[in-house]
Order: sequence, then C-alpha cells, then structure tokens
Amino acid sequence: MRNIVAAFLVMLAGIGGVRAQQSETCEVPGYLLFGDSLLERVTAAVAKDHALKIAVIGTASSTLSGSGGARDAYPARLEATLRNLLPSVSVDVVVSAKPRQTAEKTAKAFDKLLLEEKPKLVIWQTGTFDAMQGIDPKEFLTGLTDGVEKLQSRGADVILVNMQYSPRTESVFAIGAYVDNMRWVARERQVPLFDRLAIMRHWNDTGAIDLYAATKDITIAKRVHDCVGRALASLIIDAARLNASESKAPR
Repeated sequence: MRNIVAAFLVMLAGIGGVRAQQSETCEVPGYLLFGDSLLERVTAAVAKDHALKIAVIGTASSTLSGSGGARDAYPARLEATLRNLLPSVSVDVVVSAKPRQTAEKTAKAFDKLLLEEKPKLVIWQTGTFDAMQGIDPKEFLTGLTDGVEKLQSRGADVILVNMQYSPRTESVFAIGAYVDNMRWVARERQVPLFDRLAIMRHWNDTGAIDLYAATKDITIAKRVHDCVGRALASLIIDAARLNASESKAPR
C-alpha cells in the first residue's frame, strides 16, 4: 500500500501550472510520512457512507493571501487530491483558521466545531503560537492532550500537524519541547503526526524547495501548500487503509 501511495504522490503532478512542472521534486520519504496509527473512523465513513468530512483547524499558515489564496492553500489542495484518488467518495474539507490561538484556547472551541460540522477527521495544526508566546510546555501538553481526547471521544479521528520549517527563523524560537510534546501525544493517543517541520526541512536541505525565498515569492508559497496537501492526502490514504484509484490520478 505505501509504495502505491508514494507513487501517487509523484503522479499527482498535474493539478495546475507551476505544480505540474515542479511536483516531482517534493516527494516525502516514507519514514517522515507513514506510521502505525490508523484512522479507523475515516475507514468506516468511506466504507459505509462513501463520504469523508475533514476539518482543518489551524492558524495563518493554513491559508494563503490574495484572491486565489483559499484555492491554493493546502486544505484545498488536500481536498482536490483526495477527490482525484477517491473518485467514488464525496470529500469535503472545511477550514477553521484563527490566528494567535494557543492549543488550550483552540481546544475549547472543539465542541462547537464538532456540533456544526460533524467531521470524521480533524487535522489540528498547532504549536507555533504557543512557542512564540513562550507558553509553558507543560501547559501546551495539557491543552493538546485534552483537545485530542475531546475530539476522539466525540467520534473524530485526529491528525496532528506541527510547525512550519523556516531557515530564516529556525534559531529564533525554542520549539524543541513543543515538538517533543506533540510527538508524545501522537504516540500515546495513537494518532498520526504529520511532521511538517521535518518534511519542510527535508525539502529545503535537498534543494527541492528554496525556503529562504518562500517568504518573498508567492509561487513558492503556493508550491509548498500544494506539496503539503498532497503529502497529507497520502498519509490519510495510508492510515485509513483506503484503496486509491490510479485511473483518476492526473499524469
């Protein structure tokens, strides 16, 4: 399954202009993307209802500015990729992006989100603002754990997404404790962790994407979002043990 999914990640080059030309250089090594945690509620929803509702909860880094920002941001790229790989499944990705939110504060809004949207999968992007504000890592751990437990108890699978990598700000914030706490919660609660920090560092270090230029070039920012969206789709398909349709993948 994982070899098939990795191949799809390369084949999904054709979703739009710049992406089609450059996507082959943003593959993700399996050890950075795949794990043992399963998305059983996603599996059941796809099998029973042929539908998958996903909620992306994050901050500004889950969005892009400009008139086409929503279309080019990673939640939309995730939705487009899953629709291509799962043509018989109705895929709907909704976004709740609120800047300057700690994990604890974000988790307090989960009841409302779950009631209104009823997602089977919540992708929770967090950690950056807590690190910037110097929130006690123990408080971050508590807020993160409580949030994951609340989502699971209300019938949603969870994927945790950690911070973006930026070579410009790598030494500015002390993020190690927050990264470690996210890994601990993912392991203890048996939820996948999308290690965006390590994945983006890999792209930068291998020369796949120049992240020094990303803050100045919207084309690069769009490409990062496209690559993140497609990588997330691969993680979901693998962790939910879904059968992706090669015939519908753009070439």
